[in-house]
Amino acid sequence: MSNSIGHCLLPPTVLKHQSQKNSTTCIAGNTLFQAQVTSQIRKSSSSALSSLLSSDFRGHRLKVRKSGLRDNRVVVSGLVQAVLTTDQTSEVANSRDNLYLHWGGLQNKKEKWVLPGHRPEGTKVYKERALRTPFVKSGSNLFLKVEIDDPSIQALEFLIVDEGKNKWYRNNGQNFHVKLPSREKPVSDVVPEDLVQVQAFLRWEKKGKQMYTPEQEKASKVEYEAARAELYEEIARGSSIEDIRARLTKKDGTTSEQTGVLDPSSTRKSDIPDDLAQIQAYIRWEKAGKPNFSADQQLIEFEEARKDLQKEVDKGTSLDDIRKRITKGEIQTKVQKPPEKKHNFNHRIQRKKRDLMQLLNKHIPVSVKSVEEEVSMKPKTLSAVELYTNAIEEQKGINVLSKKTYRLVDEELSVLVTKASSKIRVHLATGMKEPLTLHWALSKKAGEWLAKIEIGEGSFVGMPFVLFSGKKWLKNNGSDFYVEFVGPKKAIKDASDGKGTAKALLDKIAGLESEAQKSFMHRFNIAADLMEEAKDTGELGLAAILVWMRFMATRQLIWNKNYNVKPREISRAQDRLTDLLQNVYVDYPQYSELLRMIMSTVGRGGEGDVGQRIRDEILVIQRNNDCAGGMMEEWHQKLHNNTSPDDVVICQALIDYIKSDFDISVYWNTLNSNGITKERLLSYDRAIHHEPNFRRDQKNSLLHDLGSYMRTLKAVHSGADLESAISNCMGYKSEGQGFMVGVNINPVSGLPSGFPDLLFLDIALDSTVRTAIERSYEELNNAEPERVMYLITLLLENLILSSDNNEDLIYCLKGWNQAISMLETGDGSWALFAKSVLDRTRLALASKGELYHQLLQPSAEYLGSRLGLDQWAVSIFTEEMIRAGSAASLSSLVNRLDPILRNVAHLGSWQVISPVEAIGYIVVVDELLSVQNESYALPTILVAKSVRGEEEIPDGAVAVVTPDMPDVLSHVSVRARNSKVCFATCFDTNILDDLQDKEGKLLKLKPTSADITYSEVQEGDLRGSNNSEEVGPSPSIKLVKKQFAGKFAISSEEFTSEMVGAKSRNIAYLKGKVPSWVGIPTSVALPFGVFEEVLSDELNKGVSEKLQILKKKLVAGDFDVLVEIRKTVLELAAPPHLVQELKNKMQSSDMPWPGDEGEQRWEQAWIAIKKVWASKWNERAYFSTRKVKLDHDLLCMAVLVQEIINADYAFVIHTTNPSSGDSSEIYAEGLGETLVGAYPGRALSFIVKKDKLDSPKVLGYPSKPIGLFIKRSIIFRSDSNGEDLEGYAGAGLYDSVPMDEEDKIVLDYSCDPLMVDGNFQKSILSNIGRAGDAIEKLYGSPQDIEGVVRDGKIYVVQTRPQM
Repeated sequence: MSNSIGHCLLPPTVLKHQSQKNSTTCIAGNTLFQAQVTSQIRKSSSSALSSLLSSDFRGHRLKVRKSGLRDNRVVVSGLVQAVLTTDQTSEVANSRDNLYLHWGGLQNKKEKWVLPGHRPEGTKVYKERALRTPFVKSGSNLFLKVEIDDPSIQALEFLIVDEGKNKWYRNNGQNFHVKLPSREKPVSDVVPEDLVQVQAFLRWEKKGKQMYTPEQEKASKVEYEAARAELYEEIARGSSIEDIRARLTKKDGTTSEQTGVLDPSSTRKSDIPDDLAQIQAYIRWEKAGKPNFSADQQLIEFEEARKDLQKEVDKGTSLDDIRKRITKGEIQTKVQKPPEKKHNFNHRIQRKKRDLMQLLNKHIPVSVKSVEEEVSMKPKTLSAVELYTNAIEEQKGINVLSKKTYRLVDEELSVLVTKASSKIRVHLATGMKEPLTLHWALSKKAGEWLAKIEIGEGSFVGMPFVLFSGKKWLKNNGSDFYVEFVGPKKAIKDASDGKGTAKALLDKIAGLESEAQKSFMHRFNIAADLMEEAKDTGELGLAAILVWMRFMATRQLIWNKNYNVKPREISRAQDRLTDLLQNVYVDYPQYSELLRMIMSTVGRGGEGDVGQRIRDEILVIQRNNDCAGGMMEEWHQKLHNNTSPDDVVICQALIDYIKSDFDISVYWNTLNSNGITKERLLSYDRAIHHEPNFRRDQKNSLLHDLGSYMRTLKAVHSGADLESAISNCMGYKSEGQGFMVGVNINPVSGLPSGFPDLLFLDIALDSTVRTAIERSYEELNNAEPERVMYLITLLLENLILSSDNNEDLIYCLKGWNQAISMLETGDGSWALFAKSVLDRTRLALASKGELYHQLLQPSAEYLGSRLGLDQWAVSIFTEEMIRAGSAASLSSLVNRLDPILRNVAHLGSWQVISPVEAIGYIVVVDELLSVQNESYALPTILVAKSVRGEEEIPDGAVAVVTPDMPDVLSHVSVRARNSKVCFATCFDTNILDDLQDKEGKLLKLKPTSADITYSEVQEGDLRGSNNSEEVGPSPSIKLVKKQFAGKFAISSEEFTSEMVGAKSRNIAYLKGKVPSWVGIPTSVALPFGVFEEVLSDELNKGVSEKLQILKKKLVAGDFDVLVEIRKTVLELAAPPHLVQELKNKMQSSDMPWPGDEGEQRWEQAWIAIKKVWASKWNERAYFSTRKVKLDHDLLCMAVLVQEIINADYAFVIHTTNPSSGDSSEIYAEGLGETLVGAYPGRALSFIVKKDKLDSPKVLGYPSKPIGLFIKRSIIFRSDSNGEDLEGYAGAGLYDSVPMDEEDKIVLDYSCDPLMVDGNFQKSILSNIGRAGDAIEKLYGSPQDIEGVVRDGKIYVVQTRPQM
């Protein structure tokens, strides 16, 4: 074969090395070096190579024959191509995946190699002395291309290394040497050094002006040479030194890139197509942070974009090439960003805005109860073995000491150890059909095999055994079976009953734990085997797996017990489990949050080399760093025996120890702070006895190698490590990386399976964002509120991405974005709005915590009891799960911002709902609901952590303080004001903590309309206070029983005090008297006595008798029958006369008759009517009447029937401010829904002066997450003779029931015009104030008014005297 080598005068130089398999293996191998040279610079040459290279390569003769250039005038492109071929003997073929080029450059004939900065992909630095580049597969070929862009390099030297065998191939014992084309004059003379310095500065500036550490100095030199190479490339394209100098510098010494001013030569008229200019203008705008340009600025940017492209054309780039490159975003632009606004944190980081609703996960929630019912409805068919063991467990007098399940061929072996009458029995059961022999006791029987072994009192602690079947021994994965005779720390019968759990699955997990604790491989494989059952069980099944895996991850379970397993086997088992988890993730998106948590506890794992690298790389670390003994050898043995997540901590401890200049206390601090003690190190099957002891000369190399090894450990054991997650998503390299060069590993072909890696990347990003924000806490101490709000949006978005049913969280995020926007635009109410969003965010986090507790805690308690775990680990299980997620970090940020917002919005630390001075003893309770029926003998100040708004104030309570946020017009608030009980919300956690610390002490509360002061007092002060007189039973109130007047239904014209209550009479009174712009709905009613008449009808004789029996029980003090009474009322049948009269009255009043839409619709209406009657016996109303000694039998219930207005908002008005008692201003709240609902959170509230009704003032924006909305329907309102009595406010005690169920809508306030449109808000609030003022004037006394808004029109649905 003929060969040729040519010379190149200008860089870059490219060396191609190709190894190709010959088809005929009997021909001696050949090596061919070939070069072709072309250039835009024309040059003549008559020289030819006279050198002859020969070498022994893989045992074959290698020759290069000389050849001259074919033409004296050659076009030089700057490319030198060399091809190396040889035959593939069996030795070569076996090593072809492990061939590397071990190479470097030579300058000025110096012997020391230089390492070029421009390197092929996959190139690694070998001991800072050489480069190693892997060959790239191309079919059956191996191909390598090396490009040299450093003109100072005059030659390349290289060797071929087979890393699989650590075998080197040389040129007759020397390096291969390839001389690169030379120049006519030294390179350094071609481009002046000052221009190289300017270009290097520009490169540094573009990369963010990073500061180089001493270790990075070499990188900075590479940058300098890269700058030089860029200028040579420009010269190769035809630019002169003068052109380059003109481009890089100006007369004033500034660079064109710094000023953003283009070279004047580029401003001439160009032929750049408009579509390309538009794309380039968009790229410039995007790089500038997407600023809001004016029309003139847009035109300027368009022309600047055209100039960018013209410069590319001037450099020789074609329009086609530009079009290809620009669509990939490869055109570099130099755009000066618009100046940032001062003190605007949000502009520091420009983030692309996204449609947040694209993040919505809205699945139908599956309640624990419904899952339980579903599971119970579909009982699992028990095998004969399970029936046998269950029958033993249910025997009286039996104490189950342990229950284990083992795999036995294709069946299971169940072993139950019981104790009764001081005797221990071992019960064994399996479904194997073949005869079995128990090696210790015998029994042969076809079919199910049973054996019972009885052991008397003694010192026995367990029983080892094996089985014999046919001609083979059956063992427990190569080891003896073993059952313990020592029971768990908590007897199984003492465990919780498993209610609210997947009990059957948890029992199976508990039985398999002895098998699982052998190794991680066993545990992960068992979990994988249980996944099908967990998936079929649903949410509770997956919760069971999560609880089990979490107990494992927190070291509550044994990780390894007398079993050796290879790391690759562990990682393979992990991979199997995570593959199953990802399949469930795809098929059941409603469980994605649970599945993410399971995956984060399991770790990534991986097939192939991922686990094996743990073994391989520790050997390389020991070999490279001469640390084969002591602690490193012990750790090496542990890693080979059974790697675990502890190894991540041990590796980090070693790194910290080395970085601290070998301070051994740092090593132990890292271990101990992560739960690893000296005792734990000694407990491993391959114990670690020694401390690390390294030499100082090993420091840098060890830090490098251990840092790389940490990534391998995290790749297997950590589901939340970002670096390893990114690496996994990018795919694996088939060769060892960094310090692993030369290690034979098992390559993974192609990219990873994909989806599990993306999930782990998502989990890792979640963890990284959370960690980054937690690290910034100290910096936030004096931060501006906009900075804290911005970080809240980041963390909240993080939580949204990892949460199921995240609609409420999304609306919280939209609210924060709206608050930031209000702040930026100078809206003075931004802090008030932000406070409402903060309150809603708190509610969302609390709701999430409650959901976690309801779902996970029962499973944790049941499984923890079955496994005998420490009580503290079980009791804090859910709390620790919450702390491990983004919710805890978000809560911390919210708590930091709260006092800032309250200060800016002038909210103070209190909201006083009922400003009454009080003296009493502090009592702390979790919920006001839990004590509402109590009666305190001494004046009591209740500090209640939870107040919903519908509770009663207990007897003897003189004050209620809570961090909760009930509406000012909620039932409990009205009750407090009516009863002259101090009632206030405290926002300051420090004050609340102080009050709780004073439990049992006598305190005096002194409120104003906006604040409360308190102090300790003596008992003498109590005797002189008003409280001492008020404590005790309230005076009795008389009721007059109403009789049936002979009518089942009446129109509004017939509403009298003998027929209906004040609610119906007031609405009838308003009709025709209020201004025309206030609407009043049409009404009819079922008057007093109708319920009693229906009950006495022969149709309902059985119901009546049943009610009489239940009422007697109630009088006797059995309050549990209240529920049964309400259910019994719903059994009433409707007399035909009632149906007909109600139909006639509704139709004559132009109201729709439900029966016209079918019998089913009437049934809905009838059920609603009965629910109103039944509310006479709801707990709150019943105990309220007992408290005031009201005769409950005298209470009569009329039913007001109204057509529901399909409204936009609902509201409640008090025409005298209830908090301050100021009669000159109206207070109103609501406006988030069409029906007033009792949900957590606050409604929008405002005041308006009666002499300035056009100037409403918003006191608080809404934080209620749920709103009730209903379309056209009928509502049946309670209207009793016990409401609005003097000295007793019965309003709100009884139910109003719509015929159709309300839609519970998660509210988005960020797009509600009432919240974001100032003019619309002012108009609506002013009209509500005017309506309240008009009605108060009509009655001549303060009024409590309910109404709605529809299309801007005000409707009043009821009014009563304000109490």
